[in-house]
Amino acid sequence: MAIPELRRAPGGWELQLATNYLGHFTLTTWLDDALRAAGDARVTIVSSGAHRNNPLNYQDPQFEQTPYDPWVAYGQSKTAGVLLAVGIANRWAKDGIVANALMPGWINTNLQRHIDLETLQKMGGADAEGNRIDQPHYKTMEQGAATNVLFAASPILAGVTGRYFEDNQEAAIATSDTGAGVAAHALDPEHAEKLWEYAQSVL
Repeated sequence: MAIPELRRAPGGWELQLATNYLGHFTLTTWLDDALRAAGDARVTIVSSGAHRNNPLNYQDPQFEQTPYDPWVAYGQSKTAGVLLAVGIANRWAKDGIVANALMPGWINTNLQRHIDLETLQKMGGADAEGNRIDQPHYKTMEQGAATNVLFAASPILAGVTGRYFEDNQEAAIATSDTGAGVAAHALDPEHAEKLWEYAQSVL
């Protein structure tokens, strides 16, 4: 999350995009036969509200020409995660495989280890001495896992695919004044297909 300097995974992918999209894509496509054989398989992808701020830069997703920005990189990697769910829905729903993405919520974990103290303080996540602060809207790890468990186990979501959820509910399309929901750019099936083909080209 928001790695301060540009780092690349083997193969040249920016590390956050490699972690939050390419790794998921690779594992899921490798499991394709097993998922089909299951007959009622579910794929769950953990995204973030940060996706709303950053559509994927298809011209330069790896920051080869564009100056690196840690939050842009993180946000576009989380957009890519939602697009993976849409891509799976487009390609595999006929085989009984569904996929959805989710926002677990704000949780105070080691995920924030790369965020500098000043930024954490502006976000309300640390006091003047650098001690972590749990805000009222923060969730426990168990609460953060709830939507993931819902996807994996609940019969009420049977057949639901290609969606984005927050707080155990399907999210509405975000507008500039909501501060919640899913960005339209993350649900675009043409973008999902374009990203899928891009990932295939490097594997």
